[in-house]
Amino acid sequence: MFVDEVVIQVESGRGGDGCVSFRREKYVPRGGPDGGDGGDGGSVIVRAKAGVDSLAGLVRRKSWKAASGRPGQGSQRHGASADDLLIDVPPGTVLYDAERGFALKDLANEGDQVVVARGGKGGRGNLHFKSSTNRAPRQSTPGGPPEVRTLRLELKIIADVGLIGKPNAGKSTLLSRLSRAKPEIAPYPFTTKYPNLGRVPIDLDRSFVMADIPGLIEGAHEGVGLGHEFLRHVERAGILIHLVEPQPADGSEPLANYLAIRDELAAYDPHLGERTELPVVTKADLSGAEQARQRLATAIGKPVLLISAVTGQGLDGLVRAIAALVNPPKAW
Repeated sequence: MFVDEVVIQVESGRGGDGCVSFRREKYVPRGGPDGGDGGDGGSVIVRAKAGVDSLAGLVRRKSWKAASGRPGQGSQRHGASADDLLIDVPPGTVLYDAERGFALKDLANEGDQVVVARGGKGGRGNLHFKSSTNRAPRQSTPGGPPEVRTLRLELKIIADVGLIGKPNAGKSTLLSRLSRAKPEIAPYPFTTKYPNLGRVPIDLDRSFVMADIPGLIEGAHEGVGLGHEFLRHVERAGILIHLVEPQPADGSEPLANYLAIRDELAAYDPHLGERTELPVVTKADLSGAEQARQRLATAIGKPVLLISAVTGQGLDGLVRAIAALVNPPKAW
């Protein structure tokens, strides 16, 4: 199950209480205070970890609570501090404070982490309150309270390449041909309900990650369909491969479809409209595909590739074109 948004509650551990104790040993009269400090409570830390590709692991556990620190004891023995609680999420996860609405941290890279609920400090034992005028203090301090926070986690897929285009443009088929990914493929629109990732090899030493972004429609930037859910994943793609179907089943024009998607990207985020893009006409095995490619290239004023994921036509050239943009060969 792929999950890209979830709300959870986190609570840190309470600090252990300080101890009130007095030294009691034979032949040691008036031993004085010897109460130890309490241990610190555990903090809750969210960490981006490679290999985690969804927030599905957080769906069934809505509450995360770290352990509390142990109380102090006599003979100046300090209570043990609790271990921190680690929550692993995919790289590309953005954390928001659900109650206040602000972003806490963008865990864009593997190893990024943030303390979302800090553990309470351990209380002080009565040993700290000894003075020349108070030789038998009976004061101590309680452990610090826990911190409770409601978080909204939003995953934005990180990929070198994002496949965009109208529904049924051939994105899932292309991803399945170039990588080992197994997206659902069917001859009707909106087969893909969530992004799929695949690693595409270039040669023995180089590869890139490609994401199949589900089909966009007019009004996606306003939330039409699953617009916002789809568009947020486009934000993290390095370059965009814009797939255009030469003979859409709904009778629409390929150029109009291309421009509609471009408008949706720019309306959602102006920076997306400036992102490096490689336009590609798919389904080259259909009659009229070459004419559609020529018309599109003339209209937009830049080269347009022609491929067929079914027959394999043009796929090698597409991989080489992508490699030149996202992972150029090293200069020796």
